[in-house]
Amino acid sequence: MTGLLLLGLFVLVLVIVVAMIIGIYNALVKLRVQADGAWSDIDVQLKRRYDLIPNVVETVKGYAGHEKSTLEAVISARNMAMAAQGPAARAEAEGMLTQTLKSLFAVAEAYPQLRAVESFNQLQATLNQIEDTIQNARRYYNAVVRDFNTKVAQFPSNIIAGMFGFRAREFFELSEPGERETPKVSFGAGK
Repeated sequence: MTGLLLLGLFVLVLVIVVAMIIGIYNALVKLRVQADGAWSDIDVQLKRRYDLIPNVVETVKGYAGHEKSTLEAVISARNMAMAAQGPAARAEAEGMLTQTLKSLFAVAEAYPQLRAVESFNQLQATLNQIEDTIQNARRYYNAVVRDFNTKVAQFPSNIIAGMFGFRAREFFELSEPGERETPKVSFGAGK
């Protein structure tokens, strides 16, 4: 009778341990999938931004064509950002792109006839909207990564994470404080 009781207790403990392992594994998988989805959302918004930039450059080129170095810097930064892989490299490249866009809009500020063009104003409004969406997507991604990294580091989930190859993920952080600001692209008639 005692042996049967011990066997039953052993089986119960084993079932509980297996259930915990399955629960922790599934929680890690869920967070990984959420992080992948959040990164995909950022990627989609960045692609929208990349697709918009040539239109902005072409519009500015029509009015400020002699600002060739600024226009080339924007396209070069865009291409580098598009080629960057992983959150850290992408964040660095995005910072450079943001800086070159600020330079481009500073150049555009000097051309009142450009500020009066409706298509340019629409491009600016769309870029502002995309910048806001990127910021929101980045915030969500970083929150999911924080939750995932916490789960990967906490006991006992860190044991399960190690067994199944779950590794902490990189945050999508901006490297310079100035990059945390959305480029100012508003050109109103009152300026």
